[in-house]
Amino acid sequence: MQYRRVGRSGLEVSRLALGTMTWGSTVDAYEAQEQLTTFIDAGGTLVDTAPIYGNGACEELLGTLIAKNGVRERIVLAGKAGFVRRGDETVRDGSRGTLLDQLDLSLRQLGTDHLDLWQIHTPDPHVPLEETLGALEHAVRTGRTRYIGISNFTGWQTGIAQTWLAGRADTIPLVSTQVEYSLVNRDPEDEVVPAAQHLGMGVLAWSPLGRGVLSGKYRAGIPTDSRGASPGWDQFVGAYLTPEKAGVVEALARASEGLGVTIAHVAIAWLLERPQVSAAIVGARTTAQLQENLASEDVVLPHEILQALDDVSEAAR
Repeated sequence: MQYRRVGRSGLEVSRLALGTMTWGSTVDAYEAQEQLTTFIDAGGTLVDTAPIYGNGACEELLGTLIAKNGVRERIVLAGKAGFVRRGDETVRDGSRGTLLDQLDLSLRQLGTDHLDLWQIHTPDPHVPLEETLGALEHAVRTGRTRYIGISNFTGWQTGIAQTWLAGRADTIPLVSTQVEYSLVNRDPEDEVVPAAQHLGMGVLAWSPLGRGVLSGKYRAGIPTDSRGASPGWDQFVGAYLTPEKAGVVEALARASEGLGVTIAHVAIAWLLERPQVSAAIVGARTTAQLQENLASEDVVLPHEILQALDDVSEAAR
């Protein structure tokens, strides 16, 4: 596994991160144990989680496995706060009270006294940004996290957030921004990536396989056991099941055939070459899928293929 610094900070992470969004829901305790062991044995360090994941069951499961395997000192634990369940709805809440309550819950469930990276999961338009950022600052000053970041912020929101923190006494900067980024979603390159470059922040890319589309599994239709066929997920995946995006997948297929690797390997390898990307977050339903994704570490794309993928994906935007 290769490692990178997150932006201009001293935080070092594996450039492939373990995503846990479905742990405790579609990924059970046995499978989660296998995935965590596989990831760490491969040299992975960055584990991404949130209290909302797994319908609220993820972090307790993850904390149990961390304690059982004695691996807390071997991982970089990245958490989030800002999405909460209220009744049957998931809502944004960037208020200081809710954020700090979620952080304390995460620490209890994960069985640790601090996170290595704590991120605001989403901006909340109904709460002053200064209040939200103040919670991040307070978490560092009270020792509950070592570094802070944001997630799903636009470029201009990123700039305002970092500038506000930079103007504070004893500046505690944002080190990362987490966004959806892949060959079928290059929108971050318009604003977020340039902002991150200017502000010295690393980019953590979620859904590097374009919601599964860049695995190639949808080339011949929608498999019955896939997210694309699941109620609640079909529209999420379907946004990328267009003729234009299909062209990107076919370009990946041609590249993968020439290199003798999988389509997913090429897609992840392309992303890891993008400016400012510190890590790509790979989540999987099975250990076999995770192993396949981790194997992309060994893939180095020739410049000609990188350029060809740049061109075809840009044309599909």
